[in-house]
Parts: sequence; structure tokens; C-alpha cells
Amino acid sequence: MWPFAILLYAIAVIGFSGANTFYDALLVIVAPPNKRHRVSALGFALGYLGGGILFLVNVLMTLKPHAFGLADAAEGVRWSFISVAVWWTLFSIPLFLFVEEPLPKAGRRRVNFQLTFTALATTARSISQYRNAWIFLLAYWLYIDGVDTIVRMSVDFGLSIGLSSDHLITALLLVQFIGFPAALVFGRLGERYGAKRGIWICVWVYVGVTIYAFFMETALQMYILAAVIGLVQGGIQALSRSMFSRLIPSEKNAEFFGFYNVVGKAAAVFGPVMMGTIAHLSGNPRLGILSIALLFFAGMFFFRLVKDSY
Repeated sequence: MWPFAILLYAIAVIGFSGANTFYDALLVIVAPPNKRHRVSALGFALGYLGGGILFLVNVLMTLKPHAFGLADAAEGVRWSFISVAVWWTLFSIPLFLFVEEPLPKAGRRRVNFQLTFTALATTARSISQYRNAWIFLLAYWLYIDGVDTIVRMSVDFGLSIGLSSDHLITALLLVQFIGFPAALVFGRLGERYGAKRGIWICVWVYVGVTIYAFFMETALQMYILAAVIGLVQGGIQALSRSMFSRLIPSEKNAEFFGFYNVVGKAAAVFGPVMMGTIAHLSGNPRLGILSIALLFFAGMFFFRLVKDSY
């Protein structure tokens, strides 16, 4: 069963990544430049709210299956997968029905998957002609790697220092529900003061998060950490997307956002490897989480060179 499960997971990741590429590219179509920070933030905010609600329901289905008419926790997990599929399908319908997308100037073309890597290299060369966007992507690759590492490794880190799974689930829910209003606030902040300032704030907060996590010992401290992460996680994601949309030509938005998402996915590899390696060699998981601060500092080094287009 494991090979089949791995295959399903791979298909899901490909579908999710591909959908995000086109979804992000639609930002240029549905929002004028002066509204993109707010619209991008609204998208992430609603995503955190919806994801938090569904995650809470799925947790309850697993912990209290009899309340949902289910036999046991295993059946709760199975129905959780079904509920996610239904949820995604229902909330995708308005996008398919009501968002109009203009056809490319060249019209419809057949997709040749054999040329995928060639096209990726061509896109990289094309983006390099836009110095501001290229430097931004380099900075983004570094600091979003730090963000993704904290997201992906937080549960493992919490378990390694002795926190229970119940405490960690509560912390994850805190991130989701605090992320909803916080993302909206950062959308307004980006609209008023520029995305660059908002991202600066978020990155510095994440530096503080890694330092705080190094000293963390109790569940209460974990909740505080989760609340702080919730305050900035949606903000840094939303403002990064909207800022990039204003650094690229609109006629290349789908192509460039495809590369933007490739950069984001590639970034998800280095951070966890670095954190795990340092934790293993030192025998101290706290040093592993502290090392993530290096990614944020490196990201800020390049990010300071990016000119904000407001």
C-alpha cells in the first residue's frame, strides 16, 4: 500500500503546485496594481480561515468520531480526506464560473511536456533581464525557505523537546485563525506603506521566532510562538506575491509566476536539510531551529537591494 500512497501523494503535490501557479498568475488579471496587496492578502486570509475551519472539523472527526456517526479514529481520517476533496471542489466552482481570463496573444497552443525544462531555463533567462525581479527572487528563495522550514518542521521540533501532539495541534489551529485577520492587516499595511516595509517587518519577526524557539520549553511558550507566527505568516506570503506581481510585465505573468512557484518549492528542500543536519551533528534540536535565522539574514541581505514599486 505504501507505493500507492506515495504515488497519490506525488500526484496531489503536482496538482497543488500547478494550481497555485495559475492561481497566483490570476492576481494580475483580477486586481489593478494599486489593489494587489489588499487582494493578495484577502486571498491568503480567507485561505487561513477556511483551512482552519476544515482542519478543526477534521481534528474533531478524528478525536471524537462517534459525534460524527463514525466508528473510530481511522474512519475519521478517511472521511477527512473526502471532506477536503469536497471542500476544494465546492470553493473552486466560483473561480471557474466567474473569473474571466483573456487568452494569450498567440492563442491556444498544445503543451509539449518534453520541453518543460527547456522552457524553465528560458524563463530564467527572461526574468534575468528584469534585475529587480531577479534580485527579489533570490531574496525570496532564502527567506521563504526559512518560513517553509518553520512550517514543515515545527511539529517535529515540538515533539523533540517533549511537547504532546495535542499541544501541537492546538498551536497549528492558533496559526490558522490568527493568520486570517493578520493577513488582512498586512494587506492594508502594504497598500499604505509599501510591500517592502511589510516584508521587512515579517522577516525580522521570524528572526525573533527562531531565537525564541531556541529557549522554548513549555506548551504555553509554544502557544505564544504560534500566535506570533500567525501574525506574520500570511502577511509575508501575501506581500511577497503581490510585490512580485508588480515587478514583472503583465504579459508574462503566468510564465514568471510559474518560475516564482518553482523557486518557492525548491526552497522547501534546503532549510529542513540544514536544520536536520545541524540538529543531528550537534545532538541538539534547538541549534537546528536557531540555524534557520541564517536564511532570514541572507534573504534580508539581498532584499535590501530590491526597489519597491509600491
